[in-house]
Amino acid sequence: MTEQTEDQVKLPDPIEMNKNMAEIAERSSKLVNDFLQRQAEQTPNSQIDPLNIGQAFFDMTARMMSDPGKLAEAQMELWQQYMQLWHVTAQRMMGQESEPIVTPERGDRRFKDEAWEDNQLFDFIKQSYLLTARWIQDQVREVEGLDDKTVQKVDFYTKQFVDALAPSNFLMTNPQVLRATLESGGENLVNGLQNLLDDLERGKGQLKISMTDHDAFEVGDNIAITPGKVVYQNELMQLIQYEPTTETVHKVPLLIIPPWINKYYILDLREKNSFVKWATEQGLTVFVISWVNPDEKLAQKSFEDYMSQGFFEAYDAVTQATGEQDVNVIGYCLGGTMLASALAYLYAKKPQDPGPDPAHIKSATFFTAMTDFSEAGELGVFIDETQISALEEKMEKQGYLEGSAMATTFNMLRANDLIWSFVVNNYLLGKDPFPFDLLYWNSDSTRMPAAMHSFYLRRMYQENKLIEPGGITLKGVPIDLRKIETPSFMLSAKEDHIAPWKGTYALTQYAKGSVKFVLAASGHIAGVINPPSSGKYCYWTNSRNPKDPDTWLKNAEEHPGSWWPEWYRWIARKSGPKKTPARKPGDGKLKPIEEAPGSYVRVKAH
Repeated sequence: MTEQTEDQVKLPDPIEMNKNMAEIAERSSKLVNDFLQRQAEQTPNSQIDPLNIGQAFFDMTARMMSDPGKLAEAQMELWQQYMQLWHVTAQRMMGQESEPIVTPERGDRRFKDEAWEDNQLFDFIKQSYLLTARWIQDQVREVEGLDDKTVQKVDFYTKQFVDALAPSNFLMTNPQVLRATLESGGENLVNGLQNLLDDLERGKGQLKISMTDHDAFEVGDNIAITPGKVVYQNELMQLIQYEPTTETVHKVPLLIIPPWINKYYILDLREKNSFVKWATEQGLTVFVISWVNPDEKLAQKSFEDYMSQGFFEAYDAVTQATGEQDVNVIGYCLGGTMLASALAYLYAKKPQDPGPDPAHIKSATFFTAMTDFSEAGELGVFIDETQISALEEKMEKQGYLEGSAMATTFNMLRANDLIWSFVVNNYLLGKDPFPFDLLYWNSDSTRMPAAMHSFYLRRMYQENKLIEPGGITLKGVPIDLRKIETPSFMLSAKEDHIAPWKGTYALTQYAKGSVKFVLAASGHIAGVINPPSSGKYCYWTNSRNPKDPDTWLKNAEEHPGSWWPEWYRWIARKSGPKKTPARKPGDGKLKPIEEAPGSYVRVKAH
């Protein structure tokens, strides 16, 4: 750290400080009392360890202690590494050059402040933490005799533990926070307490960390603003048809099925990164499903209902609005899982069964969509009998899963970026979060109907029945992904923590129709929402789909920039000539109900 001169150090106003602290004390007391009252009202037995973490760590500890010699050897190894660290630190203090014993992983932004490297004390704190953290995780991973599920759970929560203890998360061991405290006379800490209380009050006693300025965005005002109209609705969804931006359009319209875990406008954030706007500019007639934010009245809505009242009714509405029977369909994440399931159903059903003729689904595009859940990645940590039963018990009382529950789960997959960075910024530095459209969308969560979510977790994640022929029955019809003949475009993301790309790749080996697989750089959201104008990232293609995904990547060709133009070249061949006069909402049999983005998307989970 740089030395502070007297004029750089700001002394706090004692009167203002006392006033602020009195207000904080009053608000804190009320929050604590409210929290204790709610805890007393809960049933104690069912929620003691809903994540089933205790048993996993008990099993791990028992196995570890069964080989004390190996543990002693590991401790000696850590001691030797500490001796090396003391040695190089002493060299630096005497003005000598020395190489670090351990360095942060690439992309670790916790230690980006220059003092972590330039100041010998903070460099020692940083390296000491990294040595210990990696040693702890290595010991956990090397314990023998545990089943795969326990190993995964212990490894995941150990990482959560060591991430929480990072020196960057504490006042006295974060040089940036210390500087801010001296320069502001502690005003940053007072502001941080205010921010903490604001988040606790917003979460009604639960900490809901603000990731963005919630007042900076308004759906339909400065996000989700691509012009269009709601042309159809039922109790589960509204269907939006977007205004054309070209004089002529492709013959075959496009229907997008977003996930109902989140709101659709991830595909229509702002003009510069809106996939919807870009697709209309290519001459596609675009329709998007906007799912309802369900409450207890829709508790019994099932996966089948989302297929029939969502996909099938939306398809019928598109044909009425355009006069075309053929439709191209995109399914994103859970929407893609449902699309694959629905296509398998359509190819297996009898003509009199509900649903369109599969021949009229001219193509299917899958964005980061899971069908084989054996490679579910870190999300598998949250899927076991104990956790699902506890979740079902909670959903049975409410009728739905709180939107914040899913948001917390996803944030834990990238805790340093999506939790601890905001703890430092909001509570230690006392800053307001930056207005960021993507994080506003991420905080605008949706609920899950109890019946649907239980089916999804058990039959797909826990039992992995979707990949089995006849493993799942929809509308009385056993389905088989191997019967899908629809030409498919599959887009996955290389760093996806939610739908790991090797798990999504499995569909290339099952679908009977032609499959073009494309792998984008980055993750579940940034890998998909990557407009050509950004010039960011890259993607890979391969004309062959071998059984092993690693072999696919090894022989794939890398392309710079966005994959969007690659997809358009593919979809254009499935869409007919670009000679049809542009279709405006209301031109067909369906009359506009309201302006886009509609009313369903505006309903908040809280």
